[in-house]
Amino acid sequence: MARMTAARAAVEILKREGVDVAFGVPGAAINPFYAALKASGGISHTLARHVEGASHMAEGYTRTHPGNIGVCVGTSGPAGTDMITGLYSASGDSIPILCVTGQAPTAVIHKEDFQAVDIASIARPVTKMAVTVLEAAQVPGVFQQAFHLMRSGRPGPVLIDLPIDVQLTEIEFDPDTYEPLPVYKPAATRAQIEKALGMLNAAERPLIVAGGGIVNADAAALLTRFAELTGTPVVPTLMGWGVIPDDHELNAGMVGLQTSHRYGNATFLESDFVLGIGNRWANRHTGRLDVYTAGRTFVHVDVEPTQIGRIFAPDYGIASDARAALELFVEVAEEMRAEGRLPDRTAWAASAQERRATLQRRTHFEDVPMKPQRVYEEMNKAFGPETRYVTTIGLSQIAGAQMLHVYRPRHWINCGQAGPLGWTVPAALGVAKADPEAQVVALSGDYDFQFMIEELAVGAQHRIPYVHVLVNNAYLGLIRQAQRAFDIDFQVNLEFENINAPELGAYGVDHVKVAEGLGCKAIRVTDPGELGAAFEQAKKLAAEHRVPVIVEAILERVTNIAMSTTNDISDVTEFEPVAAEPGHAPTAVRPLKV
Repeated sequence: MARMTAARAAVEILKREGVDVAFGVPGAAINPFYAALKASGGISHTLARHVEGASHMAEGYTRTHPGNIGVCVGTSGPAGTDMITGLYSASGDSIPILCVTGQAPTAVIHKEDFQAVDIASIARPVTKMAVTVLEAAQVPGVFQQAFHLMRSGRPGPVLIDLPIDVQLTEIEFDPDTYEPLPVYKPAATRAQIEKALGMLNAAERPLIVAGGGIVNADAAALLTRFAELTGTPVVPTLMGWGVIPDDHELNAGMVGLQTSHRYGNATFLESDFVLGIGNRWANRHTGRLDVYTAGRTFVHVDVEPTQIGRIFAPDYGIASDARAALELFVEVAEEMRAEGRLPDRTAWAASAQERRATLQRRTHFEDVPMKPQRVYEEMNKAFGPETRYVTTIGLSQIAGAQMLHVYRPRHWINCGQAGPLGWTVPAALGVAKADPEAQVVALSGDYDFQFMIEELAVGAQHRIPYVHVLVNNAYLGLIRQAQRAFDIDFQVNLEFENINAPELGAYGVDHVKVAEGLGCKAIRVTDPGELGAAFEQAKKLAAEHRVPVIVEAILERVTNIAMSTTNDISDVTEFEPVAAEPGHAPTAVRPLKV
């Protein structure tokens, strides 16, 4: 039997579980693990500037390809507490990441030793497992269990805390015979699927709400096939965007209070049956439940049994992995079609596309300073279906979801439930690391961009190129818009006169100089007519220099983006004029019908 340190055993297990990339920051209490990483080889490491940044890089890495598990490594004390936001973000969106922390020696953990904190207790509410390993011989089993838990049921993150003496202790471990534990996923039965499909067939105006669970299960093709077989329009959630292409005849648009389409909400309000698959009925999707559920029958399919009924009681619930359920949905639907037992949904599906062609928002404005809508119009022109968009929160994300187009799963990579400012830069680096040949385009407002701006240096150091679209209005735009309900505009204004850049006027921070100082390239655009050329230049610069390239669009200071102010999806306020002629929305998926 081979003898090795527990830290080396942990690294060998990582490799046999499919890990070949890690993100992190070394420190005294985790140095034995880093020594094992170096000695073992086979896992490339990206040095972050902040451990929270490393955790978001791990998230971006996981979200890019099916089967990926991002790994974040840090030392004891504040490194672990810095990871909590990443763990919360991953937990909320069902994203498996593994965070490994160092810890003070076991003998002094409870003696207020330097940087000794009970990180397992702190992390437990936002992980599937958080444990401080006190016996070196348990390290292999704990890591084996971690991967089993991350992949089983509803995916999610794990934190393993390793005291330095545990890492250094030699144990017996044979990596050559190591085997991952079988992954558990609940699976629907044929009887359950037949009942759900019978309920769908009995409806006149059914919809499928397709959530992020379909992305996690790598089941987008099955979802599209099932929709085509039954002729049922599909409403992707924000986390499920891309499971059916935006230009598909059965894509009905998104629904919700903020990241929604006019036509999506209108079609949903006409529906009488909803089949939710891999979704969690998030409050910004549903709004007021009495409005959302009125007059509709619901079937909910989710991998997590306790998710069914958590928000509201469906008429029928099925605990199942989305892929397992959709395989059966397709099988049964194909049999029914062969027997002529599927209703004709042509008229209902056509009505959804008619709304799509008539209920559009305007994107084409010539104003200077520019309106944000024009930025997304030019992004649609510059970046094709292969683009992987990365964003987190704010008016920039909300407007982007209303106006951009996504055609493939994992091409809208969004932090959904947690929405932490600063997430976008490190997550984009994780995405670009996972798919080095992809066109990765990040989207931020100025405040999100400033939160973890130091991580741009990681892209410069490690040659990780992507394009970052920065829409700058020198405001906390979403919070300012929310403060309208309180008749205030308080502590949300980022405006100041920069003594080193008077040409910026009220826009304060010189993002171009900061980005260049961190080793990146940056372009500032003030005229909407110059956006297209700037995006093309940014793509060339990223390819040439292999660093992040920022395109900063200077916006008008105040723009209110369409959303409900009453928590009601039937009452969304359009603050700007809607599209009234085709030239108002030239990049819409369907040409405007007037």
